[in-house]
Amino acid sequence: MDVLLYIGSALILIWGIAHIVPTKSVVKGFGGISEDNIRIITMEWVAEGLALCFIGLLVLMVTVFGDSQSQVAAIVYWVSAGMLVIMAVWTMLTGARTPVTPIKICPVVKATAAVMLVLGSLL
Repeated sequence: MDVLLYIGSALILIWGIAHIVPTKSVVKGFGGISEDNIRIITMEWVAEGLALCFIGLLVLMVTVFGDSQSQVAAIVYWVSAGMLVIMAVWTMLTGARTPVTPIKICPVVKATAAVMLVLGSLL
């Protein structure tokens, strides 16, 4: 069911953009840290956002321009869902243990998108 694929890809793409936008304020939230640590946190924060955007765009492009019911598309959807689950678990074990609400809901968003991709590939 392509609508689930579109919703899942849009959800994770928007979440990736929303991850990148507040980078400056996120880094400031760490207080007085070294310039190297500022660069590393910025790099990692943006890298996760870009990874999420890439997954969302990959799924969207395969669905729009390919045959969403093909074996290759299914592989793209399942591998993307797998990566989202890995990222959700990692976030749950690390960032979600902080009091920051967007980071606490991040595993839910990633897992929801993953479920949509799997269901969209099966229905």
